[in-house]
Amino acid sequence: MKSILKRRNLSKAVLLLVVAVTLQSCFVAKDYARPELVETEALYRTDNLPTDSISIAEVSWKTLFTDQYLQQYIEEGLQNNMDVRIAIQQMVAAEAYAKQGKAGYLPSLDIGANVTHQELSKNSQFGAFLSDRSTDQFDVTANLSWEADIWGKIRSNKRATQAGYLQSVAGHQAVKTQLVSSITNTYYNLLALDAQLEVTKQTIATRESSVETIKALKDAGQVTQVAVDQNIAQYNSAKALQVDIETAIFKTENMLSILLGKSGQHFERSSLDVQQFEQELKLGVPATLLSNRPDVMAAEYNLIQSFELTNVARSNFYPSLKLTASGGFQSLELDKLLNANSLFATIIGGLTQPLLNQRSLKTQREVAIAQQEQSLLQFKKTLLVAGNEVSNALFTYESEAKKYEFRKSEVEALRTAEANSEELLKSGYANYLDLLTARQSALSAELNIIDSKLQQLVSIVDLYEALGGGWR
Repeated sequence: MKSILKRRNLSKAVLLLVVAVTLQSCFVAKDYARPELVETEALYRTDNLPTDSISIAEVSWKTLFTDQYLQQYIEEGLQNNMDVRIAIQQMVAAEAYAKQGKAGYLPSLDIGANVTHQELSKNSQFGAFLSDRSTDQFDVTANLSWEADIWGKIRSNKRATQAGYLQSVAGHQAVKTQLVSSITNTYYNLLALDAQLEVTKQTIATRESSVETIKALKDAGQVTQVAVDQNIAQYNSAKALQVDIETAIFKTENMLSILLGKSGQHFERSSLDVQQFEQELKLGVPATLLSNRPDVMAAEYNLIQSFELTNVARSNFYPSLKLTASGGFQSLELDKLLNANSLFATIIGGLTQPLLNQRSLKTQREVAIAQQEQSLLQFKKTLLVAGNEVSNALFTYESEAKKYEFRKSEVEALRTAEANSEELLKSGYANYLDLLTARQSALSAELNIIDSKLQQLVSIVDLYEALGGGWR
């Protein structure tokens, strides 16, 4: 009779298992589909919308930036920068959660050994009939539980953790993109400061010579002491400017040191006038931002994660099917614990339908839906910001290219005016104020053209970053 009951119970357990596996295909969880976003064709504000699907963002930074010193510093920064290393650890943590999500389909199993000593009361139901009212029980028990993924809850949770991991990967790529841009712009800023320092030193040498010349003219009676004092003041002004530029160089080198993850130091570098870009500046169609910009990708992965967590919240309203089993050895005597007669086993299968839970499930669902909508809005905002940054960088580059030509003409004219004013002063056909004005204007123009060249380079780097370049 007992064997018949055992066979029936085993048949029921097998039937429950088959039903559970069959029901796994009955998902209520929805599949993610990219939502309709803003018109991507209008993301770039330009008169000439790009039609080429290839973007400069797909070019490696090693190909785009040809300066050997710069390449070396970018390589060091990607290896040693603290923000990059923090992002890597965030990836490690997210990967651990993703692995846990994949293991959601597996059963949980634990095993334990227990010793139970019990003293029965003499007035209790069993204690009144036993002379020895103390008992000891030994057992070694394994417990197994498994939940069938009937409604897709486990699958959705797995996808959510995978999206979280991919979001951390995109976040790491975004840090790399920003780091490449920051190192490059800081390096170019150093080159510009070097060029401005060189111009200032040349100006100081010229003005020092001019002071001697103006003193000689004063001795000859052609100018007054006021002219001498004005020239000396202008000479010292240039010396003060040199100190300011050297201070800026010192601070900028320290800034570059932080980006490279090392203590402040001097950095070897080339010059501003040798910087050039051989790659054509291709924007690519706006839709390429979805696959090139790490922050846009991260925003979409965040949306996917929120979408899947909403699936999980919905699935919690449906009944869950769980199978639990326990078995092992149980005996009142330790020396008989591993005997065949000490074996025991229990199998339980059941459906649980949540009814009253203090509104927690409904709250979870409402919060999940709200967070999904937030993620969607953030995704749209990130895409709009990305298009705006591309537009700004492109317009800035085109503007700086035009301005640079005007600056060149300005410098040439002012240099000529300075030379002519000096000759006319020596000949007595001009006053010293004309010369001072021409010199100051020429110095400002030379510093401005260096800054204009710097802004051209920076705008290219900004465009490269805005398009999502730098992480490849």
